[in-house]
Amino acid sequence: MSDNKTIGVILSGAGYLDGAEIHESVLCLLALSQAGATVKMYAPTSELDEIDHKTGAPTGQKRNVLVEAARIARGQVEPTESVKGTDVDAWVIPGGFGAAKNLCDFAEKGAQATPDKDVSRIVRDALAAHIPIGACCIAPALLAVITKSSGPRLKLTIGNDEDTKKALAQLGAEHVDAPVTDVVVDADHKVVTAPAYMYGGASVAEVFAGIEKMVQQVMAWA
Repeated sequence: MSDNKTIGVILSGAGYLDGAEIHESVLCLLALSQAGATVKMYAPTSELDEIDHKTGAPTGQKRNVLVEAARIARGQVEPTESVKGTDVDAWVIPGGFGAAKNLCDFAEKGAQATPDKDVSRIVRDALAAHIPIGACCIAPALLAVITKSSGPRLKLTIGNDEDTKKALAQLGAEHVDAPVTDVVVDADHKVVTAPAYMYGGASVAEVFAGIEKMVQQVMAWA
């Protein structure tokens, strides 16, 4: 691993039901810090539909994804439209429902989903330049959405959720089952994915084990 790599992290808000999963986001940042990376965080400036995280019900309110992501980033977050996919040495995308709602509309449309235009541009540019990408939880579905029509056929994991696996196959991705503590590596495209909280009963320690492996692979490639 190198101690002078800059890693971009794409956040989708703050909160697992309507934004970035906070545990996963912090664990990604912890693993990156332990690996000696310099981190730059980004998020779209679009609006999200707010969910009450106590009841799980929509509040009827809207929030800005970038403003919400700043809660995790301690204010140090920039809009995705300001960065190119080749501006950093690698990318990491935590999960949370926001990855499937705010970075694309996979949560609503499944295999018919379309991605956020700036996030799509970033990922496509990174793949074309062989810049590594790590994604966990539901975020691998975002990669499949972005590459479904004209991108490479990626080897990915979201754990073992049958419905999501079927949707990924319809998007053209190759799904590989993996336990929460492990990763799936697509060495040809420098993409590594981890299940994280797609395993609903997983402990935070188990989630970190997989995320740490994901980040270590990203850093090794970077």
